[in-house]
Amino acid sequence: MDFDNAHKNWLDKHLEKRTGERRGRLERGHQHGEILFLRNVWWALIGNLDDLHPEYEILDLRRRSYFADFAWLPGPVKVIWEIKGYDAHVRDMDRNRYCEELNRETFLQAMGFRVVSFAYDDVAHRPELCITLLRLILSRYKTGLAPVNILNRIEREIVLLAYQLSRPIRPIDIENHLVIDHRNSVGCLQSLCKKEWLRPIPRGKGHKILHYELLRKSLDEMEW
Repeated sequence: MDFDNAHKNWLDKHLEKRTGERRGRLERGHQHGEILFLRNVWWALIGNLDDLHPEYEILDLRRRSYFADFAWLPGPVKVIWEIKGYDAHVRDMDRNRYCEELNRETFLQAMGFRVVSFAYDDVAHRPELCITLLRLILSRYKTGLAPVNILNRIEREIVLLAYQLSRPIRPIDIENHLVIDHRNSVGCLQSLCKKEWLRPIPRGKGHKILHYELLRKSLDEMEW
């Protein structure tokens, strides 16, 4: 099934389940930016709209209804996806609305939702960047989205940890992060060196290897 037919069936299914203002909100709120995200980013990566709920109603800190662009609810996982245009979310926002938005996102995090925002401009003009970021997030929950040239979850976690650090990674970093022993951490680092994800850095007169640095500087270079 192509995107247009899948999207129509999916939207009709959600409209049938709603009445009153909840239905009206879906009819008014699910517009160009949200559809563009589904077409350019979500469908391009996932190929279906399973477990996605449009204009998902949540109560905020003051128990007022808030409608998120999408909620992704596969089992116990709860992720909110927002598509934010510059005009509505930056240029035309006053200080009170800015504070309310940040407080709402923090409250949703406290309630167990992960909140992820994409810029409309990126969705419209740089969807490949959004796909890369979406894949990184979803790979935490969908193991099939892990890089094909990293053969196991431990190696994937090491690469992500290396990106998070502002210095070369060490075996002790991996031992603390993954709770594995020194021998296994060194073995994983050496494996990633062979796959050209990392490079060993010799130190001192004996050229002892204590640090490893990333060879690939951009997540866009990752093969998925």
